[in-house]
Amino acid sequence: MQKLEELYKGKAKSVYATDDADHFIMHFRNDTSAFDGKKLAQLDRKGMVNNKFNAFIMAKLQEAGVPTHFEKLLSDTECLVKKLKMIPVECVIRNYAAGSLCRRLGIQEGRHISPPTFELFLKDDSLGDPMINDSHAETFGWATKAQLQQMRELTYKVNEVLQPLFEQGGMLLVDFKLEFGLFHDQLILGDEFSPDGCRLWDAETREKMDKDRFRQDLGNVIEFYEEVGKRLGVVF
Repeated sequence: MQKLEELYKGKAKSVYATDDADHFIMHFRNDTSAFDGKKLAQLDRKGMVNNKFNAFIMAKLQEAGVPTHFEKLLSDTECLVKKLKMIPVECVIRNYAAGSLCRRLGIQEGRHISPPTFELFLKDDSLGDPMINDSHAETFGWATKAQLQQMRELTYKVNEVLQPLFEQGGMLLVDFKLEFGLFHDQLILGDEFSPDGCRLWDAETREKMDKDRFRQDLGNVIEFYEEVGKRLGVVF
C-alpha cells in the first residue's frame, strides 16, 4: 500500500492518505503536548511506544468484540487504519476521581467512583474541549441519539475489558477518553488508546504512570509508559 500526502497533523499524530480509498496511515510522532497545546516537548521513543501500545490494546478490544479502526502495524511509528468520518465528541469514563472532575466538583483525588461516571466533551481545542450533554450533541448535529447510545455502550464495554487487564499488571485504570467514527455507516472506535489518553496509577503506591507525569513535571514520562506496556506484555 502506497503512502500519499499528509491529510491531518494533530498534536501528536499525523494521518496520511493511501492508494486505498478505505484506509489511512497513522503516524505517531515524538511530539508531546498538554493544556490544549500550551505545553510542548519532544520525547524520545514516544511515537514508537504509543504506536505499539495502541496496537496491543486495540487487538485486545477487537478480541472482545469491540470494533476498531486499527488494521495492523506498519513500522515502529506507523499503523494502517480504516478511514473514518470522525464524530467530534469525546467519551470519558472515570473509575477514580482525578483531573477536571476534582476541579469541577471538589471531589478528592483518588476516590473510587462506583458506578463509573460517563461524560461527553466536544472535541474542539479552540474552546478547550468543553463538557457537553446528549442534548447539545443532538441539537447541534455532532451525533445522533442512536450514535450516542452506541458510543456509551461501547465505552462501557471498553472499560469492562481493560480494567481487569490493567489490574493484572498491578495498575488502576483511573479514567480514559475514546473517540468514535463511521466506516461505511458503521460506528467503530477510532483514534488511539495509550497513556496519552488515559490515567494509570500503580495499584499499591498510586504513583502516576501516564501523561500526568508530563503535565505535572514528574519526569521519566516515557520510562513509565514503557513500564506500563511491559506489565501488560507489550513488546517494544
